[in-house]
Amino acid sequence: MVEDTITDRDNVLFEAGIKLGALYHQFTGSPVNLRTVESLETAIAQSISVQPCVEKITVSIDRDMIGSKLNDEFGYCELEGRMLNVQIDAIYGSAKVHVSMEFNKELDYPLMKIDKID
Repeated sequence: MVEDTITDRDNVLFEAGIKLGALYHQFTGSPVNLRTVESLETAIAQSISVQPCVEKITVSIDRDMIGSKLNDEFGYCELEGRMLNVQIDAIYGSAKVHVSMEFNKELDYPLMKIDKID
């Protein structure tokens, strides 16, 4: 039976991956500038923190990237995945994981990865 082979580790990794994917697709494209970046970090973290299995989340947005992309006429830019640095600790049953998303320059991609499994 398939359900007998699914572990707490499997479930927590699945949940953590869903959190990162949802965060990325929900918030990229959001308008942001240097005055609003902190409130956007807080909103992202609080939004994800209420979801099941999230024990801890930290979100930081690269202010240098924002500063370099600000529209001269309107004074804001859109949040891009490459601007995000996210750390999530998720727990399900007996399993705990630490996952992250950060921009990988070599791949030119905001890479989501498993950092640690307890």
